[in-house]
Parts: sequence; structure tokens; C-alpha cells
Amino acid sequence: MAEITAGAPERALLQSDFALHLRAQRGLSEHTVRAYEGDLDHLFAYAGRHGRTTLDSIDLTTLRGWLAAMAASQHSRATLARRSAAVRTFFGWAVHTGRLTSDPTARLATARVSGVLPTVLAQPAVTTLLDTARAAAQDGDPVAVRDWAAAELLYATGVRVGELCGASLSDLDLNERTLRVFGKGGKERVVPVGLPAVHAARAWLELGRPRLAGPMSGDALFLGARGARVDQRRLRDAVHRLAATAGVDDVAPHALRHTAATHLLEGGSDLRTVQELLGHASLGTTQRYTHVSAERLRSAYQLAHPRA
Repeated sequence: MAEITAGAPERALLQSDFALHLRAQRGLSEHTVRAYEGDLDHLFAYAGRHGRTTLDSIDLTTLRGWLAAMAASQHSRATLARRSAAVRTFFGWAVHTGRLTSDPTARLATARVSGVLPTVLAQPAVTTLLDTARAAAQDGDPVAVRDWAAAELLYATGVRVGELCGASLSDLDLNERTLRVFGKGGKERVVPVGLPAVHAARAWLELGRPRLAGPMSGDALFLGARGARVDQRRLRDAVHRLAATAGVDDVAPHALRHTAATHLLEGGSDLRTVQELLGHASLGTTQRYTHVSAERLRSAYQLAHPRA
């Protein structure tokens, strides 16, 4: 049976085969594949400390102990849920491919993600944030122009930051005002782009990108300071900085996605349209935003109605 201790050749081959399965058969993104690999590393390290050094020695008790140890260490429910999903996927694959005869995760309870409402900026706060980004780009600094264009596109389209970072020049059509992205599972979708985002993107393409472009740029839509395709962390940092400068609630790029979806629903868009725009596989995921809108409506009602 495959040894799972760090550095064991069997472990390396096992994880390599599993990663190939995730990419080729499940169509998962590189970000998700890396996260699952990290989750397995964490599990195998825990199992090794408890004398479980082969794959078939990891049982339900080991898995429950692993999750309990993470809960005791204040890991979030979202982390526990993802790691549960990772090991379920792995052990299901191991059984299916004949590496194991039974699945120890069959009776493993999954941590439920808490129903915390996503962060949403009010429309005036978004305007302030984007006006701040535009003002910062007025001196022509290419990174500032990039950050302005990226912020406008994140809010205009509701795409994930990873999808925007992965976009190519040919994916953005300024004449048709559309952006093509590839979401989870490699699913392609084309989303509309508003006029302010078009103006910011044109400034980036004409003034900012040429100053950063170099041998490593390829056809990447957005570039880092050294000319290669921009890393997600750079855009996350940029949005945090813009929020601080604008004096609005601290937000990450994903909050702009939540905000775009909520503002669409508040403006009268239907759930199916928002689901297609965001690339959600399930309508239930999109329905979270109706709860956000309802919560904001309730708050406004309590503040404004004399008999609330």
C-alpha cells in the first residue's frame, strides 16, 4: 500500500495522478488543484504524526480527529468544508481507481458553511471607490491605470478576480462591450461591459499596458509591474489599497462581485440573468444575493418607517 510520509515516492506519484484527474476529468482550475493538494498534505502530515503512514491506514477516526484538530485551532467553517470536500474527492477517486477497497469518508460529516451574508458596498461607496481609482490613474502611472481598469471591470462584469487575471487581449471586445472569461470547470461565458469600464480599459490598453509589456507579456490582458501576466494577489492588494484611500469599507475583489450581483437584483434584474452573468452552476448560489437585498431593505425600513 502507498506510503504517505513526506518524501515517499509513492505519495508523490499518488498526488500527481490525483492532480491529473482533477485537471483532466474534473476540469478544476489550477487554483483549486493547488488547494486540494495542500489539503492532502495537511491530512497526510496529521496522519503521520498519529502513526498512520500508509494510505489504507487512514480511517474514519483519523479523519474525524483531523477535522476536530482544525476546529480547535480556530479554522473557519469554510476551510473545514473545503478540506472535507477535498478528502472526499480524493478517497472516492482512490476507491474508483483501485487504490483502496473502501472509502473512509463515507460516514464523514461535513462542516456546513455559515450563512454569513457577503460584503456589499452601497452604490455611493462604489462610485467613490472607482472615482478614487480614476483619479489615481490621472498621472499616467501604468500600474495605477491598470488598477483603475481592473476595478471597473470587476464591478461592471461581476467576474472573479482569477477569471480577470486569466483573460487575454482577444477576450475583451471594446466595440461590442463584452468580456469572455473561463470560469470554474473551464466553462466559457461572455459578459457585458459598461461604458465606464470600457473607458478605463481603453486607457489601460492604449496608455498603461504598452509601458509594462515585455517578452513575458504574451497576450495577457492585464500585466504585472515586470511585464508578465498579473498575479491575483496584486489585484487583491490594489482593491484593498483603493478602498483605504477612498475611505470606504475594506473590500476584496470578490466583494465587488457580490456588490455587482446585489445591485443588479436591486435594479430589477432577474435571478436567472444574474446566475448566467456570474457563472453559477446552481441557482441556489445566486439566491444568496436576494437575502442580501432583503437584509438591506429591512435595515432601511427600520431606519425610515415611523412605525418600524
